[in-house]
Amino acid sequence: MSGENNNQPPAAWCYGGDQLKRWRTRADVTREKLASAANYSPETIASMERGVRRPTSRVLDVADELCDAQGMLSAAKRFLDRERYSARAQDFIEREREAISIWSYEVSLVPGLLQTQGYARALIDNRIPPLDEETVDERIAARMERQAILTEWKPPVGLSFVLYEAVLRSQLADGGQLRRLLEVSRLRNVVVQVLPFERAFSDALMGPMVLLENRDHERFAFAEGPFASQLSTDPGVVSRVTERLSVIRTRALDPDESARFVERMVDQRE
Repeated sequence: MSGENNNQPPAAWCYGGDQLKRWRTRADVTREKLASAANYSPETIASMERGVRRPTSRVLDVADELCDAQGMLSAAKRFLDRERYSARAQDFIEREREAISIWSYEVSLVPGLLQTQGYARALIDNRIPPLDEETVDERIAARMERQAILTEWKPPVGLSFVLYEAVLRSQLADGGQLRRLLEVSRLRNVVVQVLPFERAFSDALMGPMVLLENRDHERFAFAEGPFASQLSTDPGVVSRVTERLSVIRTRALDPDESARFVERMVDQRE
């Protein structure tokens, strides 16, 4: 996994899409007919059949009935439900579930583990190209479910978040989102810090990064960009990310100062 880009569709998407196409063809059901019955465009159905998009529950159920698949297509839903994250996030989510320690730094967005449902919807519902409504709802639900890691203690997870001030200044970060940050920062296993504009330095502006450690004390470095993401176990990459995160945490306000900083911003918004 060292240094690799994970932008290939999950195998479950490809297999589910292939089965969808095979059953549709066998039953002599046109793509246009399936699209109309499921309230999708033919192009979206084609994307699902190629594995580029995740076949949704509605499409599978509708196709199952149209193609007389006797539950064979609908049965795929429980496997595809595990793939509710974007293709490039799959490996990261798996490592996140296994982590006992998470260090996170964000330059422009509130981390998914700290987002309110409204904030998550504003991001996911405005993707370009847009996602269909069912996928939007499933992605939001999956993101909210991930947040169980904040309070589950099997195993106990230590979480450290540093947010660049720009994250808090964004119009997306309304009063509710800022109060959510304060709420989470009170958890015993969570540290939330703010890096103010005046304390920023060049490496802190290069983008978000996450460092994960599992029970075997293996470390994984994750960096996400607009078009590609990278999860790496390469010792050199992990070392550089560890060093950068350590410096960023040192430059940031301490947890108490950070809480007061966020509280002042809440007062300004109200």
